[in-house]
Amino acid sequence: MSGVLPDSELRQLIDSGAISATQAITDAQIQPASLDLRLGTQAWRLRASFLPGKGHRIEDRLPDFEMHRMDLSQGAVLEKGCVYLVPLMERLALPAGITAVANAKSSTGRLDLLTRLITDDGTEFDRLPDGYDGPLYAEICPRSFSVLVRPGMRLNQLRLRRGQAVLDDAALRALHDATPLVGGPALIDQGLGFSVDLRPEAGDLVGYRAKPHSGVIDLDRIGAYDPREFWDTLHSTDGRLILDPGAFYILVSRESVAIPPDFAAEMAPYLAMVGEFRVHYAGFFDPGFGIGALGTGARGVLEVRCHEAPFALEHGQVVGRLVYEKMAQRPARLYGQDIASNYQGQGLKLAKQFSEFCG
Repeated sequence: MSGVLPDSELRQLIDSGAISATQAITDAQIQPASLDLRLGTQAWRLRASFLPGKGHRIEDRLPDFEMHRMDLSQGAVLEKGCVYLVPLMERLALPAGITAVANAKSSTGRLDLLTRLITDDGTEFDRLPDGYDGPLYAEICPRSFSVLVRPGMRLNQLRLRRGQAVLDDAALRALHDATPLVGGPALIDQGLGFSVDLRPEAGDLVGYRAKPHSGVIDLDRIGAYDPREFWDTLHSTDGRLILDPGAFYILVSRESVAIPPDFAAEMAPYLAMVGEFRVHYAGFFDPGFGIGALGTGARGVLEVRCHEAPFALEHGQVVGRLVYEKMAQRPARLYGQDIASNYQGQGLKLAKQFSEFCG
């Protein structure tokens, strides 16, 4: 059956060897509609990001771009503003008819840690063709914070599809009529539109801005860092926020969204006509996201970077859209159900490495 492959089919592909790894794939890596990918034991510092191109292997192109090789086995710091290439533990030998797409995990995006998948013969990031057979690599560029990484860390994830999975607007409207996808009117135009919340129901805290100079973040340390050392709080009383060029922001959607059990969703790419900024999000929403949360659905956290000119963002301004896809089957487990789901029922929330703001 066509659609996004659920956890049960991912397990079948692992058992058959279509998905393999240098270390045994763990149950914790298998999400309702995606597979977490793990960093390997080494990295290369690059002088520039690159794609190998059709007919070229990454290892053959590395001499053109590598600066030095790093051992990650005891932990290593990836420095802000630098580009790194890390071979992943997993590799693929996909059956014919199955394609794949990758995206950063939620905490990765909230740290402004640009992480993209590249492969042999690759002509674009995060997209794997029908039947891809080969190794996987992560290109990592810390944008706001230097980070300490180790082998086995999971920064990005892979979603596999068979055939056509995306719902057109007519099918999306029918789904919303049957199972409300947002807490309020649905803006449906090439997906489900969402806007920014700059008039919170309680208080005037609307977001956070990354400080330009801060310490190293060990990605394994959960709830360990005082957010005041890394983030400035942002307040608004008039529903407006002026974005500074080059700055990174954590904001939240006005809408609460829900992903029914037989569907998955992905944030659509940024459209240049929206404004002088980029909403750079970790894009996968698993089946069950927002289901059973207090109220209807859960907010989408927005990772925003302003471009060349200051830009005035207004409350309710549409900044992106969710593209819904059907699942090939319902997953055995849903997001937030019997698995560690850090952001179920979320509102405005930083990455899991930070403690709550106090004062």
